[in-house]
Amino acid sequence: MKLGVFVSDFKLTADTLDRLKADKLGIIFVQNGVYHATTKENGKVSSLLDKTANLYALSEDIQIRGLKETDVDKRVKVVNYGDVVDLIFNEYDKIAWL
Repeated sequence: MKLGVFVSDFKLTADTLDRLKADKLGIIFVQNGVYHATTKENGKVSSLLDKTANLYALSEDIQIRGLKETDVDKRVKVVNYGDVVDLIFNEYDKIAWL
């Protein structure tokens, strides 16, 4: 199964993601979830960036929070709304929201 997971909060959700089983996993950071892609806490990046997954962050949510695309970790691909629609319809069979 190809699973796309929207992460919309900055609270740690790694334990939930660990329980999800998928042949292909995509993590899409939206809303406050984009902080996982941009913010270091105590000098460390979010543990979600270490997951074996395709990582994406919504550019509009990055900009709304006063951040820049250059602030995004190199492992994360910055996407727009159209790209997210393409991911939902073309890349992932199932979608979840955390």
